[in-house]
Amino acid sequence: MNKQHNCDVLIIGSGAAGLTLALHLANNADIVVLSKALVNEGSTFYAQGGIAAVFDENDSVADHVNDTLIAGAGLCDQDIVQFTAENARACLEWLIGQGVNFDQEEDEKGELRYHLTREGGHSHRRILHSADATGQAIQTTLVDQVKNHPRIRIFERYNAVDLVCEQPSEDNHQQKRCIGAYIWNRNSECVERIFARKTILATGGASKVYQYTSNPDVASGDGIAMAWRAGCRVANMEFNQFHPTCLFHPDAGNFLLTEALRGEGAILRRPDGSRFMPSFDERAELAPRDIVARAIDFEMKRLGADCMYLDISHKPADFIKQHFPNIYEKTQSLGIDITKQPMPVVPAAHYTCGGVMINKQGKTDIESLYAIGEVAYTGLHGANRMASNSLLECLVFARAAALDIEQKIDLQQSIVALPAWDESRVTNSDEEVVIQHNWHELRLFMWDYVGIVRTTKRLERALHRVELLQREIDDYYQNFRVSNNLLELRNLVQVAELIIRCAMERKESRGLHYTLDYPELSEIATSTVLSP
Repeated sequence: MNKQHNCDVLIIGSGAAGLTLALHLANNADIVVLSKALVNEGSTFYAQGGIAAVFDENDSVADHVNDTLIAGAGLCDQDIVQFTAENARACLEWLIGQGVNFDQEEDEKGELRYHLTREGGHSHRRILHSADATGQAIQTTLVDQVKNHPRIRIFERYNAVDLVCEQPSEDNHQQKRCIGAYIWNRNSECVERIFARKTILATGGASKVYQYTSNPDVASGDGIAMAWRAGCRVANMEFNQFHPTCLFHPDAGNFLLTEALRGEGAILRRPDGSRFMPSFDERAELAPRDIVARAIDFEMKRLGADCMYLDISHKPADFIKQHFPNIYEKTQSLGIDITKQPMPVVPAAHYTCGGVMINKQGKTDIESLYAIGEVAYTGLHGANRMASNSLLECLVFARAAALDIEQKIDLQQSIVALPAWDESRVTNSDEEVVIQHNWHELRLFMWDYVGIVRTTKRLERALHRVELLQREIDDYYQNFRVSNNLLELRNLVQVAELIIRCAMERKESRGLHYTLDYPELSEIATSTVLSP
């Protein structure tokens, strides 16, 4: 019999969204936070830039809203954008109250104020940051708070396998209800069960579906795939943001070069040293990410170049070292002195703008199931996420979901024994190489066929390959015991299918979705919604 855990609230994911929600709820409920790797290994920890909020007296919520709507290329939900921008400052002040130290500077009166930087798409300086390691400062602070809270348990190295739902009877018109999940203990390599009165997906995005990504290994679309299998709708999966500037070096891994570099004056150059962004957009290096990524991709293909270059060496050395200490240290270790020479860069898959459909309180189509953060589609980002709105979305919707859960959770709801996990007819795999082969094939054809520039023919090829992989992986899943690689591959193949299907339905080029077959913008902006 599989072991069963019980809790009031199960939070699947341990980044900014999940940990913020846990801290908001923990005084009144018993919480379990499921972390697929070590608790610091999510995308939040590696976020460099910062969080957008109006702190400057010359800025306004209306300007933040307008900038977001422009970046979203006509597909943002204006009510959600307004809601997020209005709640931004309060959520940042809560985070500061938890102990996050954002950079400060003296004003002309000698008084300390927050140093605000500017990034692409923003009309004002409104990015609070902690040097160039904001995510690390946020994650470590929240982890410390969570570990010290008596009503929060962290399950490290646990994969969520699938959600467990109660089906309403035929004469009962209520929604399907989520009552927990099957989880795989990576330490003991066995499946366990966990009952929860409320379950929240905070699993992040799916950029690992691509060959090149700026994200850590955990970004494998688990929450989106599980929600889809359980019966939730997804939306706008075709909008995958490629960060324009990932460090191009064989020993750099997936090291990101923050947008704040361009916000502080860094220039994009061709290999011959000439500048190219003003030829693509009047905002030059401060254009939204989709435009900058396409420009770099275009120049690389036109010139047959391996990379372009990001140059901030015209700024004073002390300024660079003070504002970008981690980038300076990393590049220095690779033999690049950014105070004197440019950095080689390429675009890489960075952020999933679509996801599981939710309302303003984070609720999905299934009763007692919520989704917050990158896993969710809120309507905030539209067809292209504006820089530094992602961590903000995590904070705002974590708080909104917490308020709704506090009002609706029934702490007297009877604990249910979840159905046992049956592995009586499976064996240990002796063909792990099949998983590795399929893994590499998936990520490579997604990069080639469903990347920065698409065509109908490329999408058709990709869908054909995905369908073949799905049949092979489903057969494998039915016959062998689960493993981390199998669970992630199963989820990534499902997410890849959703991305391709959404992309095939969009007969235009908008924001992050650019197709050579439909290069024009449609007059009417509509979201792409898929139902199971």
